[in-house]
Amino acid sequence: MKQNVHTIDRILRLLLGAGLLVFFLMSHSDYKIFALLGFIPLVTGLAGFCPLYALLGVDGCSCKKA
Repeated sequence: MKQNVHTIDRILRLLLGAGLLVFFLMSHSDYKIFALLGFIPLVTGLAGFCPLYALLGVDGCSCKKA
């Protein structure tokens, strides 16, 4: 798999995924089951590959260097 997620995007995905999983562990809300969706950005952030980006043809890694 070719990486298609930029470094900043990866960091944001990791923070979002970790935050949602912490919410799942700490919350007593009825909606905490939706926080398990935090695994998606966490895994894509760790792998550096987003299947949705690949499907849409987006390549976040190809930044023009000055």
